Amino acid sequence: MNFTRWSARLPGTQRRAAARDDRSSVPPARAEYAQPEAGPRPPDGDTHGGTSHDPRDDARGGAPRPGGPALEDLSAQDILGQLPALVALVYGPDHRIAYVNDAYTAAFGPRPVGATAAEAMPELHELSLLPLMDQVLRSGTPRTVKSRKVRSGNSYTVTCTPVHRDGEGDGEGGAGGPGRQHRTDKRARGRGRGGEGGVLVYAADVTDHAEAAERLRTSERRHRETAVTLQRSLLPQELEQPDDLRIAATYQPGGTDAAVGGDWYDVITLGAGRTALVIGDVMGRGVRAAAVMGQLRTAVRAYARLDLPPHEVLQLLDGLAAEIDASQIATCAYAVHDPNEGRLVYASAGHLPILVCHEDGTVHRAEDPTGPPLGTGGWIHTSGTIGLPPGSTAVLYTDGLVERRSEDIDEGVAALERALSGAKGSPQVVCDRLIRSLGVTAEHDDDVAVLVVQHPARTGANAELFHNASLDLLGGIEAAPRARAFATGVLTSWRFPVELCDLGVLAAGELVANSLKHGTPPMRLGLRRTDRRLIIEVTDGDDHLPRRRRADPADEAGRGISIVATIASSWGSRRTPGGGKAVWCEFALPR
Repeated sequence: MNFTRWSARLPGTQRRAAARDDRSSVPPARAEYAQPEAGPRPPDGDTHGGTSHDPRDDARGGAPRPGGPALEDLSAQDILGQLPALVALVYGPDHRIAYVNDAYTAAFGPRPVGATAAEAMPELHELSLLPLMDQVLRSGTPRTVKSRKVRSGNSYTVTCTPVHRDGEGDGEGGAGGPGRQHRTDKRARGRGRGGEGGVLVYAADVTDHAEAAERLRTSERRHRETAVTLQRSLLPQELEQPDDLRIAATYQPGGTDAAVGGDWYDVITLGAGRTALVIGDVMGRGVRAAAVMGQLRTAVRAYARLDLPPHEVLQLLDGLAAEIDASQIATCAYAVHDPNEGRLVYASAGHLPILVCHEDGTVHRAEDPTGPPLGTGGWIHTSGTIGLPPGSTAVLYTDGLVERRSEDIDEGVAALERALSGAKGSPQVVCDRLIRSLGVTAEHDDDVAVLVVQHPARTGANAELFHNASLDLLGGIEAAPRARAFATGVLTSWRFPVELCDLGVLAAGELVANSLKHGTPPMRLGLRRTDRRLIIEVTDGDDHLPRRRRADPADEAGRGISIVATIASSWGSRRTPGGGKAVWCEFALPR
């Protein structure tokens, strides 16, 4: 915008008015056709300042224009004064006030002409515009800032545009002659000195838009907080801690711009020292994904209580996932740890492989078997094994930990392997180190769930709290007294209280008698103690699982399981992989 001598006319008005005067070929002075700033105008008069008839129309043979002022006849002050937006014009390096319109005065009050903006326009300081105006004056390039708020609470989007004062003889040479080049050079010199230029400040009130945007952000924030709260409430509030393992887990939702997902983990003690480990991820985001995750996690816990092999748990879960929502796909890895075997038996439904780091730092990846995600149906899952000896650490995780847009996911898994090989310390320390090593921050664009499982190597006094003993039950009916004698000797050597020894011997005798009556060879009695409990287990070759029932007074049998269930802390049974079953009971040790 070109303000000629900071006048009240739009740029070029005088030159165009002069061009309409055919009485002289010499361009008149600028002020010759200047219209007075005050005073009434004839509504339809033929004056220089407010004509409704253009002689050029007659020259072209066109009809006169309809009544009303032409653009050339309107003053800049009239136009800017009627704008609803706030307009201020300042000049010079000190940004001295040349003009403010009525809207600006109504918003911030009158401003004295000639005063500096720093002294008389505190609102520009509140909007942080003064440095921007300096930049615009120096560079000659317009700048816009969006939705800045002042102390009154209103928000404005402000555009600062450079304006330049024309020198004498601007009309020389016509529109494209030497005069134009002279003006261009002079403006460039004015920009360089900062003394002949100014800045037009144009501020649009966007308070309503800003408040609507803030309400939308608040609504989205509350929606996300609801989803995160739901997600966290569906995750384990406190992890179960098995006797033989040390476990920690971490869940981190995506950043503020990402909706919460359906990642979950769980630890389930199965009895007899066995532990189920679960990690899963529901595809999608928001409350719906979190709700589906909660249903799947509940179902996993229910199926785990059946003490089924991992692949059978996933088979049941696959059918349930299709019933919950056929369009919702989920991945899951389910593993079972048995301290007597020193390994993980696992099955995977489209999930990333479990990693195991051994005591020497070598990392192994559980590759196969892996089936398709849950909910696809038509797939028979199978179980695999990976070693978890004392001193080793297993990591179960979701794709948010290793997946990046810029690289293949295998590269992320390889980076996790390198980080795991050097991660030492408690499970929670390992969790935190893995997340930091993989570059997961609070602004990460995906949910992350990590489950770290350590099988500690015990030595010294701590190792004395863990013992195993077993006896193969050969022969016929004489196996029962032999089993009771074995249990008595073992429990006494473990220095249990007399009462606990008696209860343990009674339970072992009842379980062996039940196996001799209803089971088939081979049969075996196992005793195990940990720092928290005594475990008694009997295995045989028959896969019929016993159940507790009420025996009639006249019955000579059927009371063994009821006796065991009454005296023990817990009991259960399961089918063994090679065929047959295992029946067990536990006694909590006194603290």
